[in-house]
Amino acid sequence: MLIRTHEAGIQVQPSEITPRSAYEGRRDWLRLMAAGAAGAALSSWASRDALAQAARAGKLTALPSTRSSVSGALAMDKPTEYEHASSYNNFYEFSTDKAEPAHLAHTLKTRPWSLQVDGLVKKPTVFQIEDLLKLSAQEERLYRLRCVEGWSMVIPWIGYSLSELIKKVEPLGSAKFVEFTSLADPKQMPGLRYGGLDWPYTEGLRLDEAMHPLALLTFGMYGEILPNQNGAPLRLVVPWKYGFKSAKSLVRIRFTDKQPNTAWGRAAPSEYGFYSNVNPNVDHPRWSQASERRIGDEGGLFARKRKTLLFNGYEAQVGQLYAGLDLKKNY
Repeated sequence: MLIRTHEAGIQVQPSEITPRSAYEGRRDWLRLMAAGAAGAALSSWASRDALAQAARAGKLTALPSTRSSVSGALAMDKPTEYEHASSYNNFYEFSTDKAEPAHLAHTLKTRPWSLQVDGLVKKPTVFQIEDLLKLSAQEERLYRLRCVEGWSMVIPWIGYSLSELIKKVEPLGSAKFVEFTSLADPKQMPGLRYGGLDWPYTEGLRLDEAMHPLALLTFGMYGEILPNQNGAPLRLVVPWKYGFKSAKSLVRIRFTDKQPNTAWGRAAPSEYGFYSNVNPNVDHPRWSQASERRIGDEGGLFARKRKTLLFNGYEAQVGQLYAGLDLKKNY
């Protein structure tokens, strides 16, 4: 656990914050181990992990969809349980603790909601969420989502290729990148009151990445609309990149000729590169990325590790996007 005093000129980066659930869990485990109760410690850790999962308080509104026919859109992995996928969330606008967004995000109002799409396009448009839902047929896609901290999930997302929206606004020939901006409202999002990142949260893709069929404009998961803590009412899902690239609660998409300056790129450029493709051969400066643990696996922190797959297992579909690019330099 990193402890730092508030000396003049020193700013604590969100990436350096140890989640409360993690250090509290470690303290409990160490106390039990000190008492000579190793078996009890393991049992307590497993129980704590189970209790940390937010109870599913009834189903959300159904979001009908058909199974996707896009190549690579249906992973062969077993889906993560809904309770785990909806209660382990990186959503710093609500909290840096991964368990708290599920309890705090009820303050997010998802109707009415609009998405501004502008920049280097022929047809800049402000879409209402109802219009976006009707723009194209909803598909269910079973995608892996890889967290930079070494955890992964497999989630049945619902949405359609982002390219469907992009085609509607007709990007200009000068457009090379796409910038995504998330909602930043302190009245709805308590985490904004405590600083951390440079808000609003922004992310970006090259235009050809955004146009790839696997890049998903997402409105739901598990047959239902998105839970607030998972990025309601619409988010991006880019399955071959680390999860922080998939911006949540989108309010703006802007086309530009310059590479966007992303939120994590501003906060810690040496740790979070613009591309952020899942790559077992490129370590984070403070941990290895060569292996991962699946959220919800029995054993919690002690669950068996899996080998990290290049591009998160989607190399056959997206590898050509990076032909000739140094993936260690352009991490």
